[in-house]
Amino acid sequence: MPKTVVIALGGNALAPAGETPTIANQFRHTRESLTPVVELAREGWYIALVHGNGPQVGDSLARNELAAPEVEPLPLGVLVAETAGWIGYMIQQSLQNALERADIHRDVITVVTQTVVAHDDPALGKPTKFIGHHLSVERKDKLAAAGVAVGKDKGGTWRRLTASPLPIGLVEGEAIRRLVDAGAIVVACGGGGPPVYRDQKKGWEGVDAVVDKDRTAAILAHALKAEILLILTDIEGVFRDFGTPSAAPIRRMTVREAEAMLAGGQLGEGSMRPKVEAAVSFVRSGGSRAVIAELGSGPAALRGETGTTIVAEV
Repeated sequence: MPKTVVIALGGNALAPAGETPTIANQFRHTRESLTPVVELAREGWYIALVHGNGPQVGDSLARNELAAPEVEPLPLGVLVAETAGWIGYMIQQSLQNALERADIHRDVITVVTQTVVAHDDPALGKPTKFIGHHLSVERKDKLAAAGVAVGKDKGGTWRRLTASPLPIGLVEGEAIRRLVDAGAIVVACGGGGPPVYRDQKKGWEGVDAVVDKDRTAAILAHALKAEILLILTDIEGVFRDFGTPSAAPIRRMTVREAEAMLAGGQLGEGSMRPKVEAAVSFVRSGGSRAVIAELGSGPAALRGETGTTIVAEV
């Protein structure tokens, strides 16, 4: 029986730092990022794709501000849904073309997915997630004066910050499961999914925040009863002593070992930490294994040849 894999792609993979994020460039990177997905589709895997939107949603906020004198700005939660739509469109079209060239007959469908969060999550009052591209000092000062949270990322550049509550469920999870079980490749939970909470009177209500896409991917993988969560990023995997001369890749570790690394503060808050937390959460909830690997090496990482595989206790 075919196995199910949930693949998480970073928004930075489609709009890397240091390059003008034109749609032409983002389409090019999208096409390049989908080679491992085509390979997995050829092997018969059931597949769901989750993508980030950090650079893109920050750009949407900037467009909001520039156009504010002429048109009503959109709130952040709506912009998350907006980016889920147009990034999903890029992935959907690019993957449809790649599958057709490979003579693989699979439907590709994008589902704008509402991600459930707690209305009183303390993270809603603490902007910690970087979005958008680097800011000039002048732009940074202007945003800070307007009350917008900014901070320096791991590269030392100024960027916007926004709140990032923990995902606890998916509104469209059952619909996505039916599509995946039918053989469709589903692009879901784009940008982590626009966050919502359940109001006793109004029903679902949106929240102006950005949910971490890796954590949402773990929720989706659990909902789909997937065997594997595959997180593709811009580095080879998890490293011991990262950033030091003694840095060494970790090919395989147990959940307990991963939790020890998290507790020891060895993983960056805005980079590898949420990926390892998502991997641990998925395996703890019954997943077979989680794999963190470099974009383009997905199939090899699933075979254990590269990347970092996290498994339950033996």
